[in-house]
Amino acid sequence: MIQAQATAKYIRTSAQKAKLVCDLIRGRDVNQALATLKYVRKGVARDLEKVLRSAIANAQQKDGFGGDVDRLYVASVHADQGPSQKRVRPAPMGRAFRVVKRSAHLTIAVAERPASPRTAARGSKGSGSARTTAAKQ
Repeated sequence: MIQAQATAKYIRTSAQKAKLVCDLIRGRDVNQALATLKYVRKGVARDLEKVLRSAIANAQQKDGFGGDVDRLYVASVHADQGPSQKRVRPAPMGRAFRVVKRSAHLTIAVAERPASPRTAARGSKGSGSARTTAAKQ
């Protein structure tokens, strides 16, 4: 079973906002995840799409990859907090407010689903099982 991952660091969004989109694609097939990210109305979705495409490309380069991208799924996706930039904003009467500009590290891991035993058994049996043949008679 092939596993590959990709990471984007120092993305200018908060990890809390990125986690909202990460929850939408976790566990889905890569094609469904790409379609979901295309239509999500969040700015971080474009960055997650780039990372997902990179993870798919990394999986294709691994030795032992079956060649079928449709069997890949998003095994794990998480957004960790990166370093924060501290800035100062002037406030009334000589005071100052602190502005924290957050960043995040996005990581996506994709894996290849094993061949379904039902699909493999269905192809080898041929016309049908004994139960369905007996029911037809």
